[in-house]
Amino acid sequence: MTEAEKIQLRDSFVGVHFDEALEQSFYSYWREITFSKNEWITEAGYTEPYFYYVLEGVQAIYFIDRRGEKVVLGFSYAGDYSGAYESFLHQQPSDLFVEALLPTRLLAIKYADYQKLFELSPDFNKWSRLFLERILIGRGKREIELINLTAKERYTKFMRRCPEILHQIPQKYLAAYLNMTPETFSRFRSTVRY
Repeated sequence: MTEAEKIQLRDSFVGVHFDEALEQSFYSYWREITFSKNEWITEAGYTEPYFYYVLEGVQAIYFIDRRGEKVVLGFSYAGDYSGAYESFLHQQPSDLFVEALLPTRLLAIKYADYQKLFELSPDFNKWSRLFLERILIGRGKREIELINLTAKERYTKFMRRCPEILHQIPQKYLAAYLNMTPETFSRFRSTVRY
């Protein structure tokens, strides 16, 4: 982990006030892990061992429905956190897959070390609350969009919000995330301007 990456990781923990001792302990818990394109980071049925911070790459978080199709719940990319959070937090087998869609570099912290963060400083409790609020609010907004918006409106809104990932993520994952067929996604991609 470079000095710049250390600062990036530290600064992502909004609300945590780091003194020199806390910073050194904090960094000691993280290690770099890499994954190849299309490699599973987490496989359904296995317990998520790590909480991740993304340095490079894009990951898809999905499950396989009863028809055998991928249902994409979200993506994570550089500067964000990643992983099967429920499995990690409860240390139970995951219902989700986390897949590297591009070559991926992650910083990873083990569950036991993650728990130690909360002993190091009460500020990590505040960070955790804010992090979980962000996830909860994001999922609520996504559910409303899936129910209330047409396929074209979902496509347009997503592409305005995240135009940079249009060229990084395979079309079938974007279509699955937006709850439409790849053919519909392809049609919108060639005709809809956002």
